Amino acid sequence: MPSLIEEAFHELYPDKELKYSISLKYSRKFSPYNANVKRYGNNLIFSLSRDWKKISKEIQIGLIQELMIKILKENDKNKKTINMELYNAFLKNVHIAIPKTKTDEILDASFNKVNEAYFNGMLDKPNLQWGNDSTSKLGSYEYGSDTITISAIFRNETSLLDYVMHHEMLHKKFKFESKNGRHVHHSPEFRKMEAKFENRDMMEKETARLAKKHRHGFGLLNF
Repeated sequence: MPSLIEEAFHELYPDKELKYSISLKYSRKFSPYNANVKRYGNNLIFSLSRDWKKISKEIQIGLIQELMIKILKENDKNKKTINMELYNAFLKNVHIAIPKTKTDEILDASFNKVNEAYFNGMLDKPNLQWGNDSTSKLGSYEYGSDTITISAIFRNETSLLDYVMHHEMLHKKFKFESKNGRHVHHSPEFRKMEAKFENRDMMEKETARLAKKHRHGFGLLNF
């Protein structure tokens, strides 16, 4: 019986021979529904979080095919399979089944305020948590765990916290688009809604100022 990687390859490249040594492992080191692939010469090593073991073979094949397109860099990045479509649909909706166990009073208040002001109160609340005092990664939204993480430098900066929260909530709302073998996270619709934040230009400058104040030479602004 062919492995998942072999099935994924032959569905994606039916006219090509698989000339790589391949391996697939499930790891506890990954956050939920994360994965990567590494290439060492003629070896392809696919690593998936253990959460994927309980997901259907078809969706796992779609994930592996997405990773293949990125690592093999063939001239057919527009290629799509049904399994890749299943994988993308799964990833965009997995948040529904994720337990919401992480919260914080300050982050909760910010989420509710921004939700009412810019999302008509319609965005489902994800897990909310503080990160470290990062000035290089001010915020993030992780699809697989449905978690917004905000740098702790915003604990006492209510307005700027709301600004960063709004950006990460947009990631939750719009998820991503698959285009040319890539996931596009900042679509035109994303940018259009991002620009609607009150005093957005000033908030951007003040966010950069706060990050610079805390940075002490530790990296660049990114969120």
